[in-house]
Amino acid sequence: MSNIETIRGFVVENFLFGDGEQLTDDMSFLENGIIDSTGILEVISFLEETYGISIQDDELVPENLDSINNIAVFVENKLALVPDSQERHVG
Repeated sequence: MSNIETIRGFVVENFLFGDGEQLTDDMSFLENGIIDSTGILEVISFLEETYGISIQDDELVPENLDSINNIAVFVENKLALVPDSQERHVG
């Protein structure tokens, strides 16, 4: 399963109650009322647990977390920084 599919599945199940028909990968969560500031904390927890990454306070910006595409790119960039020896332990 790709990162986009994993992230989309989480958002649809946890914030759209299984109805993701109208959700596009570039749709803003905040502008469309999909995820509020409390929900972003759930997303962060999910990303840290799922991908074994640590998200810093200065990374909590819409450019990183306000759409499925933004999150997928952010996660891919974070994973690219993980040394190969650590990446094998993720999952």
